[in-house]
Amino acid sequence: MMKMQIKVWIIVLIFGLKIMNAQEKKYQMHTIAFYNLENLFDTFDDPEINDDVKLPEWYEQKLKNLERVISDIGTSDMHLNSPVLLGVCEVENLKVLSDLVKMPKLAQKGYKIIHYNSPDGRGIDVGLLYQEKHFKPTSHSSIPLKVRRLDDSSKWLRSRDQLLVSGFLDGEEIHVIVNHWPSRSGGEKRSSPYREAAGALNRAIIDSIQKTSPNAKIMTMGDLNDGPYNKSVKKLLGTVAKKTEITPKLMFNPMEEMSKKGIGSLAYRDSWDLFDQIILSEPFVRQDATGWFFYKASVFNKPYLIQSTGQYKGYPLRNTDAIPGYSDHFPVYVYLIREYK
Repeated sequence: MMKMQIKVWIIVLIFGLKIMNAQEKKYQMHTIAFYNLENLFDTFDDPEINDDVKLPEWYEQKLKNLERVISDIGTSDMHLNSPVLLGVCEVENLKVLSDLVKMPKLAQKGYKIIHYNSPDGRGIDVGLLYQEKHFKPTSHSSIPLKVRRLDDSSKWLRSRDQLLVSGFLDGEEIHVIVNHWPSRSGGEKRSSPYREAAGALNRAIIDSIQKTSPNAKIMTMGDLNDGPYNKSVKKLLGTVAKKTEITPKLMFNPMEEMSKKGIGSLAYRDSWDLFDQIILSEPFVRQDATGWFFYKASVFNKPYLIQSTGQYKGYPLRNTDAIPGYSDHFPVYVYLIREYK
């Protein structure tokens, strides 16, 4: 009996020491986010595109609204920094992003911009904002989506390019792809081949990175105009809903389980969907992950972003011609963490 008690106490002691050691670990955290800025157009008419010219007072208020959101995303009592990386879409040009990062709360963070003009007919582009003190880009490119129009095969679809940025996040190399896949104009089923082509292009970009760097940490983010369950995401991009299902060639989509629970980033006809997604490669989520690894994902839907009255009560507080809102989409974000050395 005495020997049995001694063994039990030894086990308790060892287990207790493990808990103490785990509790002593300290972690660094970063927020990575994506936000559809809903028609961030400037006050000038561009004859080359079908832009939407805004009045100066409208434009200034829209910038203030977006400044508030971006500075808030992912912050809490324990984590005070805004996103170190923020993918954006529906921006007219480099100027509107330059005006945005000059807003006081964002200027304090030292955001820099990566942006290319896209062939989209409305002149809306994707871009990446990054905090220079945390992220050092080493390369970036704009990769066109080449797909024939369904209504006229002699013409190419004018859609947004996919932005690939590689760099070092506090010393560790990561790769980010920013997307705004073709819309559902003409109906979901009819337009689906366009988004499937976008998913295939995304997969090809990821494959090209993994060919030279099999353990590359890659995240693809954007307004995909499809949910986590659609063919463009599940089959063409190749995603799984659970970390236990991940393989080196598949991508983990934390938004799929959220979508199954009815969580959305946009609403249409009283139905919520999760078109805005952040999807990660296997090295971000493997059990023995070192360096930066995935902690959790969320939709940023604070009360001030929500319509409080009227027909669209409960929806994202979007723009009107008279009054700028925030966006018809909520931002989405993930936390990455790593242990302090």
